[in-house]
Amino acid sequence: MEKQQLKISEIFYSLQGESTFVGLPTVFVRLIGCPLRCTWCDTEYAFSGGQWMDIDDIIEQVKSYGTPYVCVTGGEPLSQKRCIKLLDKLIENGFNVSLETSGALSLANVNDKVTIVMDLKAPGSGEESKNLYENINYIDSKDQIKFVIKDRVDYHWTQDIINRYNLIDKCEVLLSPVAGEINPTDLATWILDDKMLVRFQLQLHKILWHDAQGK
Repeated sequence: MEKQQLKISEIFYSLQGESTFVGLPTVFVRLIGCPLRCTWCDTEYAFSGGQWMDIDDIIEQVKSYGTPYVCVTGGEPLSQKRCIKLLDKLIENGFNVSLETSGALSLANVNDKVTIVMDLKAPGSGEESKNLYENINYIDSKDQIKFVIKDRVDYHWTQDIINRYNLIDKCEVLLSPVAGEINPTDLATWILDDKMLVRFQLQLHKILWHDAQGK
């Protein structure tokens, strides 16, 4: 039987730095490849390179860390079609699985037991046009939609998208400041002033380890 492989940038164990799973010991499986080029991207090293790994070998390595929490990320993990098979296999093995995705590729075939963390791209990313808004149809109450805010323009755009798609009633909504581009206190103040029922978050791994990986 033909083995199923994915091109992997890295597999590592750390504390989850974002989302509602923040602070939980998690295994991160970072896949190679991304069709986007966001201006504030902090994982450009995952655009290329990496090594091929059999899905069964990935599962065995994930098991070795002894935590039920697994995050499949990138790059854009869905840019590799076999990512869907990896997600299914992780679920079959009893893991609590989250998928970090840009929302630029279809979520139609993602296992409904996977927690989707979809990062809709605001204008400051330079990739707003890549947002695939039909993906909102595949989001439910266990999932999360994240907005990374670079400036006031991004913030007002985010407010409009939240209202237009009624996101507050649909799922958890996360707002994060772009590191080094905006004072996090400013974003927190805007949220409070406007009484937005969203979750403000900072990237825990950058606070603890000052890098994108958190290890």
